[in-house]
Amino acid sequence: LSFRQQRKQPFYSSSLSITSICCVCVSDGEVTLYHYGWKDCATVLFYLCITIILHAVVQEYVLDKVNRRLHLSKSKNTKFNESGQLCVFYLVSSLWSLYVIATEGYILHPSSLWENYPHVHLRFQVKFFYLTQLAYWFHTLPELYFQKVRKEEIPRQLQYVSLYLLHILAAYLLNLTRVGLVLLFLQYLSEMGFHLSRLFYFVDENQHKMFEMWSVGFVLTRMITLTLMFLAVGFGLARSENQMLDLETGNFNTLSIRLLVLFVVCFTQSWLLWKFFRFQLSRTRELRLEQAARKRAAAKQQMQRTLKRDSVGHHENGLIKAENGTSPRLKKIKAP
Repeated sequence: LSFRQQRKQPFYSSSLSITSICCVCVSDGEVTLYHYGWKDCATVLFYLCITIILHAVVQEYVLDKVNRRLHLSKSKNTKFNESGQLCVFYLVSSLWSLYVIATEGYILHPSSLWENYPHVHLRFQVKFFYLTQLAYWFHTLPELYFQKVRKEEIPRQLQYVSLYLLHILAAYLLNLTRVGLVLLFLQYLSEMGFHLSRLFYFVDENQHKMFEMWSVGFVLTRMITLTLMFLAVGFGLARSENQMLDLETGNFNTLSIRLLVLFVVCFTQSWLLWKFFRFQLSRTRELRLEQAARKRAAAKQQMQRTLKRDSVGHHENGLIKAENGTSPRLKKIKAP
């Protein structure tokens, strides 16, 4: 861009020009469009530092104050902090993604998710959303050291962080940002429900209804995600005329890449469903064992009470006294 064109741009669009290879100005609506480049790494690193600061602010001024009032154990305190941080992030990201989806017109025109592919040029809000998402998930890696996470928890956290980074980077680099934006909204909405349920459970352990509602929403989210992926990638992009790999134009619409994307998404969703049903089955077994143990304990207490009632009588002068203090009548023994 020339210096004259940069001065005509709004302030926010010129601030991101350093992270893009080039910008495309549309003269009709004076809209500046961006596409990704290697300089995005500097922007992600900058927002990563900002995310670490915001993470510390939320921990210091919100979560720590709540923890002092709840008096949770050490293990519950760690889970509460994790759910609190993720709940704030999922809430902001889900509202932000919903706003972008609505303003970009993806809700009223679902076919725009795959039409006119490749979606190389991005608006400011779409590009900024993806860069902040990458910055957040990259910031969780040094946070494992700052928060002194236990060694047993590190593999689990690295697992889901790697999955988020893989899917976000794939959608960003393969120019599938429109589909990825909708899928992130669905995923964040589902995860926010889980962490909200866990926060309410830590406050009051009798709160289980929110977990039941989240379970239904979790399964529905997986079904909608798979349906949308097959509709957009499996059918929408398959009908496109241009199905040749072209790195210069950013076209990755080939059969092998489509199958690879579908395989990765289907495998991830199936794995999440498998873990979910496995957890539910183990939880059902634990509840059955607890109910059986309670029934055995209740039956044992009832038996002890019955034995106490039967052994209320006592011995006095060699005779058994009944409850009213009278001695039982002795049978007369007839002489032979």
